[in-house]
Amino acid sequence: MHKEIVEFLNKEVAGCDATTKEVEVGHASVVVNADSVKAVCFALRDSSDYQFNVLQVVSGVDFEDRIEVNYIIASFIKNIELILKVKLPKAGKDETVKVESVCDVWKSANFLERETYDMLGVEFTGHPDHRRILCPEDWEGFPLRKDYVVQEVYQGMEVNPASKVNQDDFDFLSKAKLDAANPKFVSGSWDGNVSPELSDALKRKMEGLESNKEK
Repeated sequence: MHKEIVEFLNKEVAGCDATTKEVEVGHASVVVNADSVKAVCFALRDSSDYQFNVLQVVSGVDFEDRIEVNYIIASFIKNIELILKVKLPKAGKDETVKVESVCDVWKSANFLERETYDMLGVEFTGHPDHRRILCPEDWEGFPLRKDYVVQEVYQGMEVNPASKVNQDDFDFLSKAKLDAANPKFVSGSWDGNVSPELSDALKRKMEGLESNKEK
C-alpha cells in the first residue's frame, strides 16, 4: 500500500517528494516535504481510492538535528491506516519549528497540534487557536525536547523542590499489603463485607508480590 500511496502523492501533489521504505520492526511510513503536508493531507482525504477521513494522532519526535512530526491517519471506509511524517530542521534550543496546520483538513487536529506545540515547540501556522494546552502560557521551554531544562521558579513557586515526594522514599508494597487487609480499600466493599474467597485471593497475591521482591 505504501508504494502505491507514494506514487499517488507524487502524481497529485507537485513537489511533495513522497518516499517510503520497508522496515523490519514496527510500521512503515510515508515521508513528505513539510511545505506540502496540507496539500498531501487534502489529497489523501479526498481520494476515492483511500478516503483517509480520520486524523487519529499528531505527535513529534526530537532528534539531534530535526523534529519529526507524525500524523496517524485512517480510513474507516477502506479500513486502512497510514503514518505520515514530515521532518523539520531545528534552529536552536527552545526555538520553535514551523509546519502548516491541517485543521482545515481534519477538525480533530486542533487539540492534537496544540499539544505537539506545547510539548515540542512545533508551531502550526494557520492554526485557529494556537496556544499551549497543558502548560501555562508563560511556561519556559518545551518539556519533551531533549535539551529541556525545568525552570527553577514559576510565579514565585519552586518547581522542583528538594523536599518533593519521591517514589523511592516509600515502600509501596507494604502499603499495598495494609490496604488489602483493610476492607475499606477493597473495590466494591466499602461496607466491610469482603467474601472469604476474595480475602484469600488478596492474601495470595500479596504473598506472591513479596516473594518476587525478595528474589
